[in-house]
Amino acid sequence: MQPRPYPQLVTGNWVRNFMRGAASWWHMLHFGAIVLVMALSPSTYNRANRAATSQYIYTSTWQVLPWFTALAALLSLVLIRIVVVTALSYGLSQYALQMVVRVLVLELIPLSAALFVALHAGLVFNAGAPGNARPIDATTPRLSLQRLRRELVPRVLASAFSVLTLAMLSSVIALVLAYLSVHGLSLWGLPGYTRTVGQVFDPAITLGFVLKTLLFSLAVAVVPVAASLDPYQLATNSTVQPGAVRLFLVLLLIEAASLAVKYF
Repeated sequence: MQPRPYPQLVTGNWVRNFMRGAASWWHMLHFGAIVLVMALSPSTYNRANRAATSQYIYTSTWQVLPWFTALAALLSLVLIRIVVVTALSYGLSQYALQMVVRVLVLELIPLSAALFVALHAGLVFNAGAPGNARPIDATTPRLSLQRLRRELVPRVLASAFSVLTLAMLSSVIALVLAYLSVHGLSLWGLPGYTRTVGQVFDPAITLGFVLKTLLFSLAVAVVPVAASLDPYQLATNSTVQPGAVRLFLVLLLIEAASLAVKYF
């Protein structure tokens, strides 16, 4: 029979874990604030940093843009067809386009783009693909400003740009496919379609959509890099990619907050 742990020891471990988690979240917020300030600073964009940022953007956006766009278009077409056929079978054809725009464009596409960029950036970073930064050595808790400008800020900017580009382009393609699925190649349905889309994208919804996509891009860009530099994350022996669980939690909180503001 093994002795039971003392309650004070269990409480001490819980408090220690809570303080470690709070310090880790603070480290992420602090790192994000530093990177955001440096990204807005004109002194960051010298010739070397512009070249590094361009290389990151090429790797994270341009290389994956064709086949991600094709995959997003295929999935969008399938979902649009399902929604339109289901609405017609229940006599709700007048609401089919609004459902497509609200569900697919406003909710699914930004989240899918954020998850895709997060997974792609993590896999490329771990594999050490050419054109990407070398694995970050987080043995030192303090980073020099020179390394932040040359190595981390370009990577963060490229990831944020990738999420915004993929989400916006996929949204436009989904809107075009939705029109073609309902009205075909004729232009007679264009006035009614633009009126329906305009009713969905009122100023408040449009502002929320842009803000949510921007928050998704910042989360995907900042959270994994901050986790790879976090000494509290490095101290734990885990097979999970650093920051993966935290990133999914942040994305879930952003999506839940957006839904709560729009529909409650």
